[in-house]
Formats: sequence, structure tokens, C-alpha cells
Amino acid sequence: MDTRRRGERTRELAQQAALRLFTEQGYEATSLRQIADELGINKASLYYYFDGKEAILQSLLDQRGDEAEELLAWVREQPASPDVIAAAVSRWVDSFTADKLQGIRFLAANPRLLAGLTRDGETPQVGTSLSQLADELSARLPDGTPEDVIVLRMALLSINAAVQAAATTTADDAAIMAAARRAARILTEDLAAAPPR
Repeated sequence: MDTRRRGERTRELAQQAALRLFTEQGYEATSLRQIADELGINKASLYYYFDGKEAILQSLLDQRGDEAEELLAWVREQPASPDVIAAAVSRWVDSFTADKLQGIRFLAANPRLLAGLTRDGETPQVGTSLSQLADELSARLPDGTPEDVIVLRMALLSINAAVQAAATTTADDAAIMAAARRAARILTEDLAAAPPR
């Protein structure tokens, strides 16, 4: 494995370890040394990749924001078709992994922390990019009523709702993902079948 790939892999492992530790013992209680120890590297080596815990968390949000921007670019390349909305929602929900589900759980448990990550009073990139995606898809709704726009946004956020709904159950990540996909499909099918108002 070349140096660049090894560096990318170390960065990814640091994000995973940090998120797990943040969730298990709390953000404030987790030190950079603990994250480095999880990786089997020294703290100075971890500083090569991230200058602190906030940078690790910000990198996770930025990464998700980049994914939303890529999906937005894909949507903009598609011809006008009712299938684009369902395809885009499906792509977004299907892009979630176990690590990303863990991120949703962590952020839901730490809303003040997310508020502290705003830059110059702006929403973190993932929020901005997802909002732009929702706006683009909303503009493609045949009728575009406020109700339809809300249903569309609910479909995009079905993964968040599934994580929250499963919090007090024994559902594993596979069941959460299946439930989110099902909810997104039902909601987008409802949008496609809705008669003009």
C-alpha cells in the first residue's frame, strides 16, 4: 500500500475510533491520546492528520457534506423525470453505513456540540448541502405543494428517523437500514402517486 493510501486509511480509522469513543464515553471525556492509543500510534502522529477532536468531528461532517454535494451534482445532470426524486432519495439512504449510523446517534445525543461546530454562524456543510439537495428535488415535484415538500424532506431524513425510532429497541443496524429504505420508498411512491391538487 502506498503512502497516500496508508495515510487515507489511518485518517479513516482515526475517524472511526474517535466516533466510537465519543459515543461510548462522551466527547468531552475522550482524549486525543485515547484515540491514538486505539490506533496504535502516538499522539504526535495523530496530530499529523487532525489538530484536535473538533477537527475529527468536523471532517466527518465535511465528508458527509461532500457526499450530499456529489448527489446534488448527479441530480442536476438528470433529465426531468419523476423517477429522479425516488432515485436520489434511495441513493442518499443507501449511502449510509454502520459508521454513519453511529454518527447520527452521536449527533442526536450531543445537539449542543453540533451547534458549536458552526463556522461563522453557518450551518455545517452537511446541513447546507442536504438542504440544497432537498430544494433541488422539491423544484422537480410536479405540484410542489408545501405538503409534498415536507414529505420529500421526510424521505431524505428517513434514516435519521429510523435511528431515533430504534433507540429503545433491540434492532440492529441492518434492521434500521431496512426500515429507513422502506420508509423512503413508501414516501417517494406516495409523492409519485399523489394526484394533482
